[in-house]
Amino acid sequence: MQIISVLIGLVCAALLVPGLIPLLGWLQWAVLAGCVVGIIFGSFCQRKIGLTINVAVALVAALRLFMGGGVL
Repeated sequence: MQIISVLIGLVCAALLVPGLIPLLGWLQWAVLAGCVVGIIFGSFCQRKIGLTINVAVALVAALRLFMGGGVL
């Protein structure tokens, strides 16, 4: 479960970077959905590395969506 959570977090982080470009805000919604899955997997592990990665990526994606009005 820990490895799956970390891998999901890293994939979401890789997708977060191009999503920071204007007019690619739709990608942030996919990142948020992936982070929710990673948070679910990470919450069942003893070590919370995957959970921490997913929460951090989700916060940055949510901030980006908030600044862009949810669409841009």
